[in-house]
Amino acid sequence: MNFPKIAQQVIEKLGGKENIATAAHCATRLRIVLHDESKVDKEGVDNIEGVKGQFAVAGQYQIIFSSGTVNKVHAELTKLLGIGDVSKAEVAEAAGGNQSLLQRLVKGLADIFVPIIPAIVAGGLLMGIYSMLTAKGFFVDEPVSLTCILNSKI
Repeated sequence: MNFPKIAQQVIEKLGGKENIATAAHCATRLRIVLHDESKVDKEGVDNIEGVKGQFAVAGQYQIIFSSGTVNKVHAELTKLLGIGDVSKAEVAEAAGGNQSLLQRLVKGLADIFVPIIPAIVAGGLLMGIYSMLTAKGFFVDEPVSLTCILNSKI
C-alpha cells in the first residue's frame, strides 16, 4: 500500500486541506472534523484503497481502515496537512461546533447522567436485597427483627 498516496486521496476527496479542521484516529477509524461536510465525495472516499467504509456522526467524519493501516494513513495525513497529533477528546471538542442545539443538549445531559448510573444501579440492588431480607415469610415463617434477637434469653 502506498500510504502517502492514500492520504493525498483522502484529503482530495474530503474537499481539500482547507476543509479539514483536525484529524485523529482510534484502532480502526480515521476521525476528521470538517468545516463543510457538503464538499465530501463519498463515492470517491469509498473507492480509496484500504477504505472499509465511511460515515458522519456527531460532527465527525469517520473513515474505516484496517487496524494496521489507519496509523500509517494518519501519520501521512498529518504530515501533508501540517497539523500536530490530536487526541480523540480534542477532535470531539472541535466537532462540538458542528452539532445542532438538540445534539449539544442531549450530549450535555448524557455527560451529567452517565457517571452516576453505577451509583443508581448499586442503590437499586441494595434496596432489592433489603426488601428480600425484610420480607415476611421469605426466610422464616415468622418475622424476626434484630430487636427480638437481642432481647431473647438463651
